[in-house]
Amino acid sequence: MAKEKVKETENVAKNSDICDIEAMVPDGQLTEKKMNVVLDKMRGFMTYKRETAPYRPPGERLKDWNEIYNFPRVRKGLRVQAARCMECGVPFCQSSHGCPLGNIIPKWNDLIYQDNWEEALKQLLQTNNFPEFTGRVCPAPCEGACVLGINEPAVTIKNIECAIIDNAFERGWIKPEPPLKRSGKMVAVIGSGPAGMAAAAQLNKAGHLVSVYERNNRIGGLLQYGIPTMKLSKAVVQRRVELMAAEGILFHTGVNVGTDLSGLDVLEKYDAVLVTTGATWPRDLPIPGRQMEGIYFAMSFLERWQKIQMGDDINLGVLTAENKNVLVVGGGDTGCDCIGTALRQGAKSITSFEILPEPLPGRADDNPWPQWPKIFRVDYGHDEVKLKWGKDPRQYSVLSKEFIDNGNGQVAGIKTVQVEWTKDDKGRWSMKEVEGSEKTYKADLVLLAMGFLGPEKYLNAQLGVNEDPRSNILTPNGKFNASVAKVYAAGDCRRGQSLVVHAINEGRQAARQIDLDLTTATSLPGPGGVIQLMSTVGA
Repeated sequence: MAKEKVKETENVAKNSDICDIEAMVPDGQLTEKKMNVVLDKMRGFMTYKRETAPYRPPGERLKDWNEIYNFPRVRKGLRVQAARCMECGVPFCQSSHGCPLGNIIPKWNDLIYQDNWEEALKQLLQTNNFPEFTGRVCPAPCEGACVLGINEPAVTIKNIECAIIDNAFERGWIKPEPPLKRSGKMVAVIGSGPAGMAAAAQLNKAGHLVSVYERNNRIGGLLQYGIPTMKLSKAVVQRRVELMAAEGILFHTGVNVGTDLSGLDVLEKYDAVLVTTGATWPRDLPIPGRQMEGIYFAMSFLERWQKIQMGDDINLGVLTAENKNVLVVGGGDTGCDCIGTALRQGAKSITSFEILPEPLPGRADDNPWPQWPKIFRVDYGHDEVKLKWGKDPRQYSVLSKEFIDNGNGQVAGIKTVQVEWTKDDKGRWSMKEVEGSEKTYKADLVLLAMGFLGPEKYLNAQLGVNEDPRSNILTPNGKFNASVAKVYAAGDCRRGQSLVVHAINEGRQAARQIDLDLTTATSLPGPGGVIQLMSTVGA
């Protein structure tokens, strides 16, 4: 009998399908420890899945104005996400289709995998002055061009970038670094958005005395007033401004060059003037009823609320979404920011119009990798509205026809019609109204978020610089020099409305050109952070 029991036990032990009950209980902590110790970098892109929850739960975040990002969760799994980077022989993430700054992405991905945060920071700062901004608000063209994105979700490059710089600030690694000597040259930067700030930072490193002029009451431009607090904390912006001031950059707020201060006087005082005023001339919607009260440009709405949140004594008045049916015209990032802001203000309902058709869930045949994927996306504001009211706020292929008056000169709704898009033999799109598709929507507050046409014209006219048909400042030969001596331009006022990474890159390269012209030589880095001594001597 005893022998039979022993034999039975041996048979059980040999049976691979039968395990000890304790071994069947999953140990999450043990699994995590093992993963942290032994990560499969060689096959990481096959072994590990992309982190799909970079934001806090929508039910939690829509109740406050704090940043929407789930930083603890992202930071916890960062080495796993870095292990997904294939370190491609040709890294398209930093190509012309990827990051305009030429960020050395595979390098700092690998350094995070190795847990070498200090060296990762050095690699990151070679190409990007403000990773804390791009890591939060950039749409990440680098991820759109990621080689892994051909058939799998791309590497979470943006999250890794943000974690590197936030960790550096937390550990006290980011400190003021004023230049060791001054050149004796003075440069004025007009406009304090990302292009102006990046240019100022680089010119200051080169030893020039830099003065930044901002017409608003705080430094930051779009970063300060065009992006809501929950997407980019204003404490993050102010932290960087204070750091730059400690490095010797002079900031002048509440000074509108072109009205409060003559642009010609500035040009006479400084050795060089860089215009980085952005593209702030908004696209309008000139349909019947546009003059009614309750119809505003998106930036006016966002800016006023940011100022109130920061303690400015402003009467919000009619420009609030509380208890109103809100209509956002425009489906881009600004439109989504209006949705998120209106929701938190207590809107009664929120609807968003997009004149283009709904994007496909995947790439179309004419949108191959590594182009930016023009696909259907759900951003934070859309997700929050869907949770609150059960449906996505966006309506596609909608053409606005006429605003409706409530009888007191205030907007009460809008008449629309559906449109159909077709492509001709030459690939050109045309729009046609769909007969019988007319519809009326309620709207007590209308926010126009349809992009921008270019910079405002008064400063350009005063300086006498040449413009293109959209009022952008012309800079022939791509050298950032305007048609007037000593005047330069960078960012959206030169290239038109674009991304924050393009603005930072423009500011950096404009600074390089200015430094070269002022001193006949420059060691400021070019695209991709490459330092190549340039000189005009003997040129």
